[in-house]
Amino acid sequence: MPGARPPGARPPGADRPSSGAPGQGGAVGAERRTLPRERALVRALPPLLITAGVVFEALTPPEFTASPLFAAAPLIAAPFSSLRGTLVTALVSCAAVLALRLNSGADGDVEVLTGLATMLTVGALAVVINRVVRRGDARLASARSIAEAAQRAVLPQPEARIGGLDVAARYEAAQADAFIGGDLYAVQDTAHGVRVIVGDVRGKGMGAVAAVAVVIGAFREAAEQEATLEAVAQRLERALAREGTRRDGLDAFEGFTTAVLAEIPRGDGVVRVLNRGHPEPLVLRDDGRMCVLAPSEPALPLGMGELGGWPDRADETEFPPGSTLLLYTDGLTEARDAHGVFYDPVARLGGRVFAGDDAPEALVSTLVAEVIAHTGGGATDDLALLAVRRPRHSP
Repeated sequence: MPGARPPGARPPGADRPSSGAPGQGGAVGAERRTLPRERALVRALPPLLITAGVVFEALTPPEFTASPLFAAAPLIAAPFSSLRGTLVTALVSCAAVLALRLNSGADGDVEVLTGLATMLTVGALAVVINRVVRRGDARLASARSIAEAAQRAVLPQPEARIGGLDVAARYEAAQADAFIGGDLYAVQDTAHGVRVIVGDVRGKGMGAVAAVAVVIGAFREAAEQEATLEAVAQRLERALAREGTRRDGLDAFEGFTTAVLAEIPRGDGVVRVLNRGHPEPLVLRDDGRMCVLAPSEPALPLGMGELGGWPDRADETEFPPGSTLLLYTDGLTEARDAHGVFYDPVARLGGRVFAGDDAPEALVSTLVAEVIAHTGGGATDDLALLAVRRPRHSP
């Protein structure tokens, strides 16, 4: 098969360390697992502090005081509890201080009133902190809602069935609370067959998101209109060139996008792949065999046309019924464990079988779970996966 390598062979550069700097923030997987436990512990602290204060006051001489414990309780409750919970904690702390002072036979009303005034002041501060935090949470929730809407608009989840093919996609952001970054995918049913793209825009932040929107928009239009993958790639090149002229600074000269374009014609039993500097796709057979779709001629990423002009060339490979095409970004191949060992999808997937209509979803879910386990939840780059399966009875 043209462009195929034997099962188990490593893609070029798989043994080389990543040249990119680690991403900002920790892995989402680890934070999702640990955050609920941490919040539960913090929410349990206020009653524990009040209880500890009562016990301390009961077991120590009168000259020792547990006022710091009672004062800390409402302040800790403020960021993590509701307004009602904060008020209840503050009132219980005040009541405990008042009862303990009266029970200990404090010297005069001044000491009792001083302790009570201190606790009332702390309680009022806790209420103010609670209100400030809740307003911040509301703004964050609004921002997240906008981010989710932007993701659905720019990077919509493809249907599970497109053009008679089974499809599954997954986007896993490495940065906590991020919904979309520089990785992209799209699937389009056209007169030429089902066409797909998976890519990775250089850079982070809103500039990368803007480039993702440009690439996907240009791809959807070109996929419908152009007769060949080579022509689609040239349309994307021109679209990124126009975008580059609108940018200021470094991105205007160094912006680029690695991408893989694929075309699955109806009934031909083949897949055509055009690679622009992107990690090589895999074809998984339903008998466990695998081939790596290495390009016959290396090509520069999209957006680097000024460095030279090489004609695009799509390679054709057998894609019989029951096979699954897997495309991914370097968030998969550059995921490292604690010892710096890269996750190798070729070695991990060789000989494994993902069959049935849900094979694409099972495949991407397995890869995400294995990457999280491999990195210990510490992945430093976004990960995009797209799996497309030709059913046994394909059109």
